[in-house]
Amino acid sequence: MCWVVPDLDAAIDSWVRTAGVGPFFWFDGVPCTDGSYRGRPAEFPAVTAAIAYAGSLQIELLSQDDDERSIFSELVPRGQTGLHHTALIARDYEAERDTFVEAGATLAFEGLIGASRTCWLDTASTLGFMIELLEPSATRDAAFAAMREAAEAWDGTPPIIGRS
Repeated sequence: MCWVVPDLDAAIDSWVRTAGVGPFFWFDGVPCTDGSYRGRPAEFPAVTAAIAYAGSLQIELLSQDDDERSIFSELVPRGQTGLHHTALIARDYEAERDTFVEAGATLAFEGLIGASRTCWLDTASTLGFMIELLEPSATRDAAFAAMREAAEAWDGTPPIIGRS
């Protein structure tokens, strides 16, 4: 589950204090290539993000670093907080993406994160948020597993890992 937030530090602090979730892994940007935004070639938005786990549920907090129109700002206006998307691992990426589109979702953004395809499907008019589909990869699976293990062993410190 991903929330767009105006202040990443404040959002992390809130999740740590009120929900006991952590540690959060900090990401300065998302290394997405070969992007397409609503059918046109585009760079991935300038964002800062943090990921933690609450049990098996991944919590992602994301702040867009500029005022450009993007998949994030079109759903959650700058300065506001809101649920942006829920992510699903797609065992058959193309078939699952196409099923959402055939059902009326719009392909909002698609690109490669590492060597794996990822897309955001605009289901806001029916679900109130977007769906992110992630193509499986050993690298992605290992990174998420390490984050889950860190959450299981977390004693409350440090609240953030990897911040530059």
